[in-house]
Amino acid sequence: MVVVPLHQQANDFDPELRASEAEGMSWVGYVAGGTLIAGGLLLLAGKRRAGTVAAAAGAALTLLDQKGTLNAWWNALPVYIDDIQRLLDQVQETVEEIAIQREKLHRIMAR
Repeated sequence: MVVVPLHQQANDFDPELRASEAEGMSWVGYVAGGTLIAGGLLLLAGKRRAGTVAAAAGAALTLLDQKGTLNAWWNALPVYIDDIQRLLDQVQETVEEIAIQREKLHRIMAR
């Protein structure tokens, strides 16, 4: 038979656990979110310049808070650009083939 404790005693204090909880709280994230909300409210209130500045500041703070995500996107960007370039090359080849076929058809119909 297994006994599972249902509660943790209050005197169990683990400083490492408390430190990791404190690191998990991202104050920059909260400030960024508040700034973005304030910018949106200012834009809705018709104060475009102040709203735009607040929204831009919120976006900048969000980018600061998400450095890892931003770095991952930045590193993945060249792969996406290569894929898009390959797709554009295929489209260009297809358009050229269609133009050649159009010319052949035009010559046949002109006879």
